[in-house]
Amino acid sequence: MPREKLLTIEEVAAYLRLNRFTVYRMAERGELPGAKLARRWRFKEREIEQWLESRKKRSKRRQRS
Repeated sequence: MPREKLLTIEEVAAYLRLNRFTVYRMAERGELPGAKLARRWRFKEREIEQWLESRKKRSKRRQRS
């Protein structure tokens, strides 16, 4: 079974084109799917992609209204 890729705060920030402090705050608030492992945030790449897709879908629905 292949391991799922885990991303750091910096990698998620680069992927989403956000400041790393913004990613940190969003993770702390539970707005981004992630977990703290050994006092450091880690994010499953697949979950970040799913989160991003769900945001895109919500944005499209709001534009139609």
